[in-house]
Amino acid sequence: MINYSCLHNDRYHNVFHLREDHTGILLNNDLEIHVMELTKLEEQAVPVSGGLVNWLLFLKGVDKPNWGVLTMNEPMLKKAMDTLEFLSQDAATRMEYESRMKYLRDEVSRMEGARSEGIVEGAVREKREMARKLLAMGHEVDFVVKLTELTEQEIKLLSKDVRSQ
Repeated sequence: MINYSCLHNDRYHNVFHLREDHTGILLNNDLEIHVMELTKLEEQAVPVSGGLVNWLLFLKGVDKPNWGVLTMNEPMLKKAMDTLEFLSQDAATRMEYESRMKYLRDEVSRMEGARSEGIVEGAVREKREMARKLLAMGHEVDFVVKLTELTEQEIKLLSKDVRSQ
């Protein structure tokens, strides 16, 4: 969905399918690309039938007096309009909504960060365990450093730990 014209025709909704360049063979029947150009919609012709045009006119920003006509056959569009009106009521409501959305984004970010940290921590633990086994088998510190990519100081500490067991 775009808010400018990029195709040289009068259609607001164009559907493209993927075909092989030389033979024209269709890749598959399910894969389509829909291009909806909001600038080609005509606001004066508000449809009553419902469907895609009503949603596109709403998203384009059709005047509020026409909202009733748009929602006549689109119950979900009515719900979207009610939500938009509620969120647009006042600054406090908008701030509350923005705070909630920020919290949800922060929570997702925190979870992704914790997951990444867990993966890194698990990899380091695995390297340390490998180093302990190599040291217990009698391998030199330099060899274990090269193999595990842990620091020499860390390997020496592990070596003391292994010897004391």
